Amino acid sequence: MENNLLCEVCGREMIAEEAEYVNDTLLCADCLETETVICRCCGDRIFSRDAIDRDLCEHCADEHYTHCCGCGELISNEDVLYTEADEYDHDYPYCRQCYNKYSDDIIHSYYYKPDPVFLGNDSDLYMGIELEIDEGGHDNEYAEIIYDTANLTEDRLYIKHDSSIDNGFELVTHPMTLNYHRNTMPWREVLRKAVSLGYLSHQADCCGLHIHVNRNTFGNTRSRQEEAIARIIFFYEKFWPEILRFSRRTEYQVNRWASRYGGVLSTCKNSLDTAKKAGLGRYTAVNLMPENTIEFRIFRGTLRYETFIATLEFAHYLCELAKDLSDENFHAMSWSEFVSGIDTTEYPEMIDYLKRRRLYINEPVKETEEI
Repeated sequence: MENNLLCEVCGREMIAEEAEYVNDTLLCADCLETETVICRCCGDRIFSRDAIDRDLCEHCADEHYTHCCGCGELISNEDVLYTEADEYDHDYPYCRQCYNKYSDDIIHSYYYKPDPVFLGNDSDLYMGIELEIDEGGHDNEYAEIIYDTANLTEDRLYIKHDSSIDNGFELVTHPMTLNYHRNTMPWREVLRKAVSLGYLSHQADCCGLHIHVNRNTFGNTRSRQEEAIARIIFFYEKFWPEILRFSRRTEYQVNRWASRYGGVLSTCKNSLDTAKKAGLGRYTAVNLMPENTIEFRIFRGTLRYETFIATLEFAHYLCELAKDLSDENFHAMSWSEFVSGIDTTEYPEMIDYLKRRRLYINEPVKETEEI
């Protein structure tokens, strides 16, 4: 075959159109398929025998990957985790599995974010909690006691540093349904244990109780989700004095950590548009910045079980109303109509708390001290 070429691997003759060079080696189509791979990082074709971790070229492996010091697995630099002690030197890179296995740090860095575990199957509305506690110490010993109390049978809670807390840390849960929070998550024991170790939340002034709710509970499309979220923003603006009283925050605290969007109160859609244009970042009463959740940030921290559960019930009830009612219903709703519609069997702690805060339609009950 005149003017034909020879594959340098198998020796087969081929026409020029079939030939391809890989690292200056001429290959036929069959050898190209069986002897080479495409680097998953840069897209260059390389010989399989030279590939690292099946489909990485040497340059990309050196520049963009590293070996886990626990198991030796090659992991992307973007996925590497470091312990708190190694946060700046970066001498001991871990994959997620080995990090969880070998790390001695119960208190993770602020940026730690494990894959979420959704707990409870009785609802499509999940709430992830961030509870800040202070004044009891910043060491692993106390953190481990609280961690073990929460995670007796399964992973439910992890603990993180937070720069706004002077002598404590932040308790963060995986997303859970309301019934899981009330009936399975041992909140009463966790909060009691924190108190016994000397921690405060409400009385520490700076601590908050933040509730993340999954966006997809409001609908399968972004537009449906935003319709419901707009009602929540409108509700906050319309009943700001009542919500501020419910939150137990001072005006100073709210302005610092959970500010109001403000604007002219007209329609639900207008309230959402105002919130989006406000440019206030995440330190707002309802934080809209997370991709997959909305975050209720206005509530002051507490280690009192009844107040804690009442706050979760409030967020749950408001979200369910936002899903079920129309804009017109929210425009016409009064505060007394809002509270009179609460199912006393479904949200008993919220009812009692509203009475204690003198926000219910009936006589208030005796107020007791927060922790």
